[in-house]
Amino acid sequence: MIKNLYVTALLATTTIAAQAQYNPVKNADAIFNASVKQYQFLSEKVKPGQYPKTYHADNDKLETSGSDWWCSGFYPGTLLYLDEAAGAPALKAEALAFLEDLKKEQYNKSTHDLGFMMYCSFGNAERLNPQKEYEDVLMQSAKSLITRYNPAAKCIRSWDSSPWNHASADEMPVIIDNMMNLELLFWASRFSGDDTYKNIAINHANTTMANHFRPDYSSYHEVVYNTKTGKVTKRITNQGAADNSSWARGQAWGLYGYTATYRDTKDKIYLQQANRIANYILTYPTMPKNLIPYWDYQAPGIPDALHDSSAGAITASALLELSGYVDKKLAEKYIAAAKTILTALSGKEYFAEVGTNGGFLLKHGVGNMPNKTEIDVPLSYGDYYFIEALMRLKKLK
Repeated sequence: MIKNLYVTALLATTTIAAQAQYNPVKNADAIFNASVKQYQFLSEKVKPGQYPKTYHADNDKLETSGSDWWCSGFYPGTLLYLDEAAGAPALKAEALAFLEDLKKEQYNKSTHDLGFMMYCSFGNAERLNPQKEYEDVLMQSAKSLITRYNPAAKCIRSWDSSPWNHASADEMPVIIDNMMNLELLFWASRFSGDDTYKNIAINHANTTMANHFRPDYSSYHEVVYNTKTGKVTKRITNQGAADNSSWARGQAWGLYGYTATYRDTKDKIYLQQANRIANYILTYPTMPKNLIPYWDYQAPGIPDALHDSSAGAITASALLELSGYVDKKLAEKYIAAAKTILTALSGKEYFAEVGTNGGFLLKHGVGNMPNKTEIDVPLSYGDYYFIEALMRLKKLK
């Protein structure tokens, strides 16, 4: 926890939202600097063991979690990104303190989200400053993750039990989000030379590609498999508007996941899949001009339905990486779309004034509409992928 180092400066800072809208192409550094100030403000409110999840403006309450929550890696990961982007040693120190608390989750075999939890945090730490401690944590995390692999279904189990998993004792749910945890396994094979991790990741990607996607490349949120035969028993979209709808963040997870899988395999089948998902997103008839999607592509009440800033941030980051793998014409299309998204997210409608929004960067995220949780609030992962996308855009320049 950073103790009262910046409070006076923060209160005196001219707020970003009171100024003209930032242009992320020309003013990425200004956005990074404002984000550093905002996360300095957020750091005043937490200490290791209290991971920021969201903020509820109606009662001015910051909601946090323990290290075992799936979002625990995003706060230290964002701190590390901000130090990398803007030079923020106090935020780096905060990140390292949280990593010390988070490292125990390397042994957690009860979750499929170790990629989110450990690769977004320790993965960035290892990338920026390779050292044995980080490598050991990541390798153990990968070992824990593959214990959830089911050879019959050839994919990694998501939830063990949940009121939303709709699975019986001989069934297992797999959600599209799980594509985001494969990066950890690809890293583990590169680092160790053991292809076991990579092969499991490839099997999972192939199984998901075969069973999660409809002919138009929209995605179900959840597919349920029989644990003994591997056969599909149900297809569900439990965080979306309906089983046959396309939940916006799920589309973004799929786009990002297959882009990353292509990066690690160079198998064009995954590049083709990523391009087809991108096409669904960018050509959907009711997609708003600013490309910040509604929380579900078929949400009731469009155009008055809520948008999901987190889905927009994830999509922008994925498109910017994907632009590096395609021909010039398509790359220009993807970059232009990402710029449109980031311009919207950097404007006053979505980017919070310093000292507001509980310390988070982005407003208007939607966590789980059907479950009535985290509705029209900031989300830690929205911030993480927003900063990642801005960093990718700046590197393209």
